[in-house]
Amino acid sequence: MFFSCKETQDNIPTVYVDIEIDLTDPQYYELRSIGSYIYITGGVNGIIVYRLSADEFKAYERTCPYDPDCGKVYVDDYNFLAVDTVCCQSKFSLMIDGAVTEGPATYPLRNYNAAYNTNLEMLRITN
Repeated sequence: MFFSCKETQDNIPTVYVDIEIDLTDPQYYELRSIGSYIYITGGVNGIIVYRLSADEFKAYERTCPYDPDCGKVYVDDYNFLAVDTVCCQSKFSLMIDGAVTEGPATYPLRNYNAAYNTNLEMLRITN
């Protein structure tokens, strides 16, 4: 019997996500700069929170859509890409909605909603 790793759009489990981040809290200091990111707990294998602009954030599932059982993506600081360094070497753009830029993956990273309240400096991540 032969098995193949076939990517489908629904291969990452759906889990409930509702996280609030207070950017005035020192533990989130890294997110005060445009182009910065942090890893947080949540989702299936964690979430990458990326600051795209003064008032826009992106939140991505760290599970690679090519093979969700294999591992999670890490940020390449030089290219603003999320990279699956363990399994398939796929690369995903942090600036363009987690789109695939290289590798066998054909689906982007899962995006979570990231709503930023500029007055309160609060970021809410949901699905």
